[in-house]
Amino acid sequence: MLLLARYVLPVSDVHIEDGAVLVRDGAIVSLGARADLLRDHPDEEVVDYGLAALMPGFIDLHTHMEYSIFRGVVDDLPYTEWKMAVQGREHLLDEAAWKDSAVLGAIEAIRSGITMVADVTDSGASVQAAQDSGLRGVFYREVSTMDTASVDRVMAEARADIDAWTAATDSTRITIGIAPHGPYTCHPRLFKAIAEDAAVNGRPVSIHLAGSKDEYDFVKYGSSPLGQDFRTQSGWADEPWMPTGVSPVRYVYQWGILDLPNVTAVHCVHVDAEDIDVLKRTDTAVAYCARCNAKLGMGTAPLGDFQTAGLRVGIGTDSPASTSTIDFFEEMRVGLLIQRGIRGEQGFFTAEEFVRMATLDGARALKMDHLVGSLEPGKRADIIAVDLSKSYQVPTQNPYGALVHTCNQEDVLMTMVEGRMLFDHGRFLTTDPEAMGERVEQLRLTMRS
Repeated sequence: MLLLARYVLPVSDVHIEDGAVLVRDGAIVSLGARADLLRDHPDEEVVDYGLAALMPGFIDLHTHMEYSIFRGVVDDLPYTEWKMAVQGREHLLDEAAWKDSAVLGAIEAIRSGITMVADVTDSGASVQAAQDSGLRGVFYREVSTMDTASVDRVMAEARADIDAWTAATDSTRITIGIAPHGPYTCHPRLFKAIAEDAAVNGRPVSIHLAGSKDEYDFVKYGSSPLGQDFRTQSGWADEPWMPTGVSPVRYVYQWGILDLPNVTAVHCVHVDAEDIDVLKRTDTAVAYCARCNAKLGMGTAPLGDFQTAGLRVGIGTDSPASTSTIDFFEEMRVGLLIQRGIRGEQGFFTAEEFVRMATLDGARALKMDHLVGSLEPGKRADIIAVDLSKSYQVPTQNPYGALVHTCNQEDVLMTMVEGRMLFDHGRFLTTDPEAMGERVEQLRLTMRS
């Protein structure tokens, strides 16, 4: 199949005007000038997207697809209150509801041009949604307990789930890892058990880290709403906790989690130079979740300092529960503008840098850039087409600027994973958005009331 468009953005190289991409057997065979590929492959099926950009699909470096049903249910609360409000409603969802919610998330991800997710899940519903819809992903089985007596049971349950999810999914698209939730929900003994398990089994790891001031205060000083109200709500009020005197990053570092070979730290908002040095020395990747951090009043990650240190950094949406949408264009745009507003002209980020962060850098963060993240011969055909012909986009002089500053998820024309179209010109080819719409809306209304 030959895919044609006004612009082809390999990301790993300069963009091609009037370009084409040749896809066969789920892989990218070649790319170049439209005229050359049409001449060399006269018998190929041709799909012309016109004034559009063909580019690698977005990589969502942190999300929770199974929480999509919480969109708009808990709004306008700061992080700790939001976290407690969401947790307080989780019991309203049964297994079928979690599955519907995850499918809803998969549908929106595909519509937004996301071809790969790094998803943290407890129920496993996100794993099945990705398997059925055709998405690529790394799925981390979330674990947490502050009760030392529960650690062995929690780990046994996690291992059983990981084995079951691995057996039920396509290993060419789906990777299963493990996720200690964060410093305020995991006993040190649990951190040690996870580190040992991940090291022995080669599992990728994701951890929420240094996201909020409440988390920072709880870890370092021993007192914050997270250390009191949230722990009480979670049933851990009687578990002892002493101030550590160090930051969340340095606290987690001492339990061996960051020494693992494939770790993504999510948020990393409240970090200092010493923390960043720890992340650099341990080659820990960072998921930048700008909209979530801004909406919940968590703060802003020092992206420029991450870049200066040479950290692997990608972009995460953190699910509609916190950001309301899985619009990756909005995630890039808000993330870029926040950084420009804070940094000013010094260290000025460009749209092209954010497109790279949303694609190739996300793949590098997951150590999967040999497979995806850019349009190169031999890589998997995870490709999207984005319309640039709308009145609010033309005349288009810079495709990167148009993608970041003018586009939204409604401009995605096509989403492809492994050469298989999941979405094309308004049609979902592997999912049915109407199937669970009424059930999802009814449950959302129940949770709000």
